[in-house]
Amino acid sequence: MSNAAAVRDDNPAGETRSVPLDCCGGLNNVDYSKMDLTLIEGLLKHTNFHDSSFCLAVVAIMFNPFFWNVVARWEHRTRTLSRLFGSPYLACYCLGFVIILLNVYRSHSMTVAMKAQAKWEVMDRTDVFYAGVALMVLGTVLVVGSFLALGFTGTFLGDYFGILMDEKVTGFPFNITENPMYWGSTANYLGLALIGASPVGLVLTAIVAVVYKVAIRFEGPFTELIYEERSQRRKHE
Repeated sequence: MSNAAAVRDDNPAGETRSVPLDCCGGLNNVDYSKMDLTLIEGLLKHTNFHDSSFCLAVVAIMFNPFFWNVVARWEHRTRTLSRLFGSPYLACYCLGFVIILLNVYRSHSMTVAMKAQAKWEVMDRTDVFYAGVALMVLGTVLVVGSFLALGFTGTFLGDYFGILMDEKVTGFPFNITENPMYWGSTANYLGLALIGASPVGLVLTAIVAVVYKVAIRFEGPFTELIYEERSQRRKHE
């Protein structure tokens, strides 16, 4: 029996009653044609996806987490960098320095892409500007706070080099968000896009957020596995 028939049987008098949306199929009843997509259309209209500076920025955004995850996992399996540099600490410092340089280039490439494309008059307002400033302040606090809480080796994948922390960091800013370094960086880029009234900056920031989200899904479980292995070794000692 169809749902419509069931409703009629329960209401033989033919009274008009509103039928609530069911939890699973409710979205099928939404009329997406009536959604206001003006802002999204304007954003896409003011973004040149074929611009070379935009493409370079996208490559930099995607390459960075891929690079440090591949290198760090390779080091964890082989300890090649530790043997090459003669110390896991020195190897970690060198990788961290390379990651910093890559992140500087990523920020530079995003800034170049934002300057190469036109501003969007919808964003070119005082309140948007100050919202961008507030986001950059928040992002900087999260990034700096994360670095101070973890230290250099904790920030730059020291776990993969066998440099493990005594216990999980739960203080500020990790009591606000689980990955403050990543989301602080994202907030900085979003703030920069708002300050510059840059539609391409918003698109690039969205790409940064997606890439970080993917990276977290790979890094989180692997890091937990590293500490789990240490716990197992301690039990057998």
